[in-house]
This record gives sequence, C-alpha cells and structure tokens, in this order.
Amino acid sequence: MRYYLFSIIVFFALSIGIVSSFAQVTEPLITVSVDKPSYVAEDTIVISGAVKSIVEQTPLTYQIFDPVRNQVQIGQVDIAQDGKFTTTLKPGKLWKLDGTYTVKVQYGPPNVVAETNFEFRGTTSPVTKIFEVDAGNQGTFDVEYTINDGTVKDMIIDFESLALVISINATSDGTITVNIPRALMDAKTTSGEDDVFIILIDGAEVTYNEEETTSSRTLTIQFLEGDSDIEIIGTQIVPEFGPIAALVLAVAIISIIAVSAKTRLLMPKF
Repeated sequence: MRYYLFSIIVFFALSIGIVSSFAQVTEPLITVSVDKPSYVAEDTIVISGAVKSIVEQTPLTYQIFDPVRNQVQIGQVDIAQDGKFTTTLKPGKLWKLDGTYTVKVQYGPPNVVAETNFEFRGTTSPVTKIFEVDAGNQGTFDVEYTINDGTVKDMIIDFESLALVISINATSDGTITVNIPRALMDAKTTSGEDDVFIILIDGAEVTYNEEETTSSRTLTIQFLEGDSDIEIIGTQIVPEFGPIAALVLAVAIISIIAVSAKTRLLMPKF
C-alpha cells in the first residue's frame, strides 16, 4: 500500500512538471499579427502584437520581406507599458511582386523573433465610375471612366483649347479608360470623319488606344506613377453658348436695336 501511494505521488509530480514545462514552451516571448490576410497597393496594413518582457527604452524592429525574401521595408515601434505594440504602414515602391509577404519582428536583448505572413497584390482592381462634367450653359455631361492604380480628382472643360482635362492621383503606373460622349466633345476631319485626339500628360504627348463606338469615343490611356493632368484635345467641343443662349442673345440685340431706332425717331430736331 505504501509503495502504491508513493507511485501515485510520483506520477502526479511528474504530470505537474510536464504540464509546467509544456506551458513554458507554448507561451511565446513575442507575438505578431496583421489585421487582414491579404492586401492591395492602396491598403493600410496594421501590424500588432506583444512581448512578454519589456526592456526599457528599447523599440521593436519590424521588417517586411517580399516572396523571394528581399527586404522591402523596415521600421521601429515603441512598446507600451503592458507589452503591446501596434503600427500602420502603406506598401512602398519596392513592393513590386505579388505573392506571400513576411513580417518579421525582433526585440531584445535577449533578441527574440516572431514572424507572420500575408498576401499582397500590387495592382488594384479597376474602378468604374461616372464623373459629372460641368459644360457651362450646356448643363452637365456624364463621363464614364475606369481607372487602375489611381483615382480621378476632377474633370473640367477647357473651351479655348477644345480639351477635356482630367486631374488624377496616380499611385503607380496604370491606365484610365474614358467614355467621352460625342455631344460633349469630338475629333473630326474637315470631311466629317473621325479624327485622332491629341493626348497630353503633364504637357507631354502620349499615345492611346480607342474602341469604335457610335454615340461616344472610348479612349484608353496609360499613365505613370506621379502623373497628374491628362489633356484630351479634340477639334470640337460643346459651345459655351448653346443654341438657346444664342437665340436669347440675338433677340436681345434686335430689341436693343429696335429701341434705339424708336428713340432716335422720337427725339426732337433743333
């Protein structure tokens, strides 16, 4: 009986030791995670985690590696009093490959390391929207566009240059496809056939592709990161003064002439 009790005590002691050792092994000295499993070029990435032991006045270092283990970004973040840390970042110019990226964090001494992964796709999904272009007395025109790797900030008409000016924010190299109503602007030869547009990006002429349409002209233009203004120059644009405005102006001029003539007849002669 004595040996039986002794065996049970030894068994429980060993069990407690094993559980304690297991707990020590599974409790990490540092953890790291990201807020989403995948990102695209314009996303904000949130990195967070915690350290078990705080070293005073020692920041944590993080590194981002692309799918072939090239370091594409590095930075530091302070540790809070409770051992937690968090930071945000945007994908940079070195993030050129699509695939699995790695976040590696290091803290110490002692130097402890943790890693986590996420998927990254550098090209954003195309965005199709409609921009309402102000055509002065002619009202507004809906211009549909699809843009990759950028956003449209504004569209205005330059009546003197017969141009549609599109202001963009190009986050990287991309394309924009613009569906321009012929009623708004067009490019025609003297014989009335379709002619080519002149496309300027920040003052430099570029080429474009076009799809044949009937009621509109659909142009696809490539731009580079950092480009800001795209000018589409045609041969004709909606007049600032339309037929109704011209008719009103003509009636006003005739009325003025008639009143002036009548006033002259009623003036006494000396």
